[in-house]
Amino acid sequence: MRVLGVDPGLTRCGIGVVEKVGVKDLKLVACGVIQTGVDAPLEERLMHLSAELEVWINRYKPDVIAVERVFSKLNVRTAMATGQAAGVALLLAAKAGVPIAMHTPSEVKAAVSGSGRADKRQVAAMVVKILKLKEAPKPVDTTDALALAICNHWRGAGAKKLATATAKEKSRIKRLKSEPRSRKAKK
Repeated sequence: MRVLGVDPGLTRCGIGVVEKVGVKDLKLVACGVIQTGVDAPLEERLMHLSAELEVWINRYKPDVIAVERVFSKLNVRTAMATGQAAGVALLLAAKAGVPIAMHTPSEVKAAVSGSGRADKRQVAAMVVKILKLKEAPKPVDTTDALALAICNHWRGAGAKKLATATAKEKSRIKRLKSEPRSRKAKK
């Protein structure tokens, strides 16, 4: 299974591809940062981000695209830019027919480091250890994207199974409620 992690940002968008090898090992496939010019018009920045992300999706053919859920504690301007970049990634994933997973920053930190309050240095150190790297990729946006992909590998499969089981149970209950009473009594 191959996951493309996207740490959305309009100026710097971190991207990282992590693949599962064997039963539990993960390996780095590729990572990088998509940068857009701060002085360019917004629509051009979004178009550039879209074109670059599309290249990554087509080149690495991920099974899932994991995107960081926009965190509202940021200032409004930063939250808007992050949300716009996340929207581009979500749209491209949907167009490519690739399942999408969204993870909060604290969920990613907890999955990778064991603490939802870990700082960027701690997360980077764990990414290095988990992926058996010599050093943390730079800039930090890249490491954050890899942490997203790792989080999805470790938490995404379980969450998907739980969602599927919950949907089946809701469907069964709905079906039972819609059956005539006499039929229920026979069971």
